[in-house]
Amino acid sequence: MRLTVAQALAGANSVVVYATGAIIGNMLAPDKTLATLPISIFVVGMAACILPAGAIARRYGRRMAFLAGAGCGVLVGVLAALAVMIGSFWLFCLATFFGGAYASVVLSFRFAAADGVSPAMRPRALSFVMGGGVVAGIVGPQLVTHTMNVWPAHMFAVTFMAQAAVAAVSALVLLGVKLPRPTAAEVAGGRPLSVIVRQPLFITAVICGAVSYMLMNFLMTAAPLAMQMSGHSQENSNLGLQWHVIAMYAPSFFTGRLITRFGAGRVVIAGLVLTGASAAAGLTGLDVAHFWLTLILLGIGWNFGFVGASALVLECHRPEEKTRVQSFNDFIVFGTMAVGSFASGGLLAAYGWDMVLWVSFVPLALAVVVLSVTSASNRRAPVVQNRP
Repeated sequence: MRLTVAQALAGANSVVVYATGAIIGNMLAPDKTLATLPISIFVVGMAACILPAGAIARRYGRRMAFLAGAGCGVLVGVLAALAVMIGSFWLFCLATFFGGAYASVVLSFRFAAADGVSPAMRPRALSFVMGGGVVAGIVGPQLVTHTMNVWPAHMFAVTFMAQAAVAAVSALVLLGVKLPRPTAAEVAGGRPLSVIVRQPLFITAVICGAVSYMLMNFLMTAAPLAMQMSGHSQENSNLGLQWHVIAMYAPSFFTGRLITRFGAGRVVIAGLVLTGASAAAGLTGLDVAHFWLTLILLGIGWNFGFVGASALVLECHRPEEKTRVQSFNDFIVFGTMAVGSFASGGLLAAYGWDMVLWVSFVPLALAVVVLSVTSASNRRAPVVQNRP
């Protein structure tokens, strides 16, 4: 329950950055093509900090890593508010880097939830904690809407001050989380990582998780600025993002049950199909309704794809290998996200929103093919093993 509450509070950090990052970037950047760079730096922060966070968790326990992440959450609010006040684009980029560090730690809550339950209950525990993001989907956009104009001379400065306060409250919640200390076997780490990552199932899980997250980030990074370029208001953009984040996390209350009943692979396939449908919806028009439908379908697709892929990762390691393998998985996922985030801004500025949508079908097709091949191999495996 504490992890779910912390997920709800900490998730507002990401929502605030995504809702404002491209807009503030467009206001402060020396070149308009750099407008989405702060969000790209946010993703770089996720990729750069997930392995150190995993090392802290392996040596000192997950709670210590969680508190270090919450400290970064306070820091991003303070630095971003200062950057807006003095008009510094590069300080704002530094702030979003720490925001990414915080977000990377927050996403490890899902794996921590699976530590204390039986293997059969792990998908449900994982998805239940992810469900806390529903509250983040409401808190984050409303935080932006009700604070962005409080200080007219420095738009969004009060927003980030409030975000820092929310991160501090999240730290207080995390202080009460009780998780087992790392065992000697966990500190040792188990099998070599090179052995684990060569498993076909692990490769499939990483590719599907990376594509699901990269495409969500790829489209969500560009959407607020694309809405502004299409003449829509910041309030409509905030509401679109709110429904997107709710759609990202609301399915978590039943995704675990779906995984238990139908298998993680089928849930991932459903997520990839929904992500493709979101891009197709965006290509039908530039009205507010088109953007909102795109963002909602994108959120549901991300949930099925990412939670399903995370459940596949849990099948690829022994208990003593968990923090190392989970951190490495997230490192690859977030590193891939960074590529998509950098590409998104340039494509939007040079070719427009439609090109961003069309390009998203390429990695989507790759993930579907890889997952289909692995599923077919797994179905054939028992027949091969039973031959005399």
